[in-house]
Amino acid sequence: MGEQPIYTTRAHVFQIDQATKRNWVPASKQAVTVSYFYDSTRNSYRIISVDGSKVIINSTITPNMTFTKTSQKFGQWADSRANTVFGLGFSSEQQLSKFADKFQEVKESAKLARDKSQEKAETLSNHSQESGRETPSTNQASSINGTDDEKISHVSPEAAVLKTENERLKSAVELSNTNAKKWETELQTLRENNARLVDALQESSANVESWKKQLSTCKEESDTLRQKIAELEAQCAEADQEKQKNAQLTVRVQELEAELNDKEQELENLRKQAEIIPQLMAECESITAKLQAAEAKNSELEGRVGGLQLDINDSQQKQTHMKGELKKFMDILDGKIDELHEVRQGLSKLGVDN
Repeated sequence: MGEQPIYTTRAHVFQIDQATKRNWVPASKQAVTVSYFYDSTRNSYRIISVDGSKVIINSTITPNMTFTKTSQKFGQWADSRANTVFGLGFSSEQQLSKFADKFQEVKESAKLARDKSQEKAETLSNHSQESGRETPSTNQASSINGTDDEKISHVSPEAAVLKTENERLKSAVELSNTNAKKWETELQTLRENNARLVDALQESSANVESWKKQLSTCKEESDTLRQKIAELEAQCAEADQEKQKNAQLTVRVQELEAELNDKEQELENLRKQAEIIPQLMAECESITAKLQAAEAKNSELEGRVGGLQLDINDSQQKQTHMKGELKKFMDILDGKIDELHEVRQGLSKLGVDN
């Protein structure tokens, strides 16, 4: 079946800076697909990630590897074969936990595969040693017992068991040779993969400088953009102030328009009043003429009043004189009345006497 993906996720890929061994260098401009692959023919596991046509991760998982969570969304592992450290940045803590759990699971599977391979190699080694030890005894048995025909005719049960074991060992040796050829093929494939990885690593190292330059350029562009953003923010603040001023001016314009309407209305009223000014002027002239006539009459009347006042004063003097005369007359009259009263009394007495 070959290699098949068993788990896939997306993350930002980083590699440790080979110069400083501290800083992270981005291997991808954006989040890319990161997959676990299982090779059933080799019983091996790999982490592979490709950005376009470029392989940025090709890491075979071994039992000695360890995946470390350095933050809530970032994890890393060291690959001694690739002579680098890979880092993955995830969009969520849950994705990081799933990737770490899968790494541990694959690591355990790789350890079991290694243990089985070692047991198989030890078994084949033991069988090879036993075959080496038993072959001389078989030859000795053949030489002792004589020819092959004699051996067949005079074979013992122990020799039959040895023969069966020898045949089994031969099959094991042939299988071992077959496996050795297959391992040589796999070793050649691994060497080719290693050569490709070395080329990719060299290409990555060559691209580090360009990435640094790009990063420096991006930082400069970022600083320029930040400065432009600050300028735009200042312009926006000025624009807001201008908007406020415009709003105030709009309110002032509306107030002035209202005042202008009032003034126009007042002017219209004045125009209407101006239309009757000639009539008012004529009336004013007529009133002025009447006033002058009245003033003349008033002057005449004042003259008459002066004459009358003199007449009044003269009359008052005459009246005062007449009052004096009248008082004298009254006094004389009172004297006459008294005399007449005395005469009447005398007459009355005369009448009584008579």
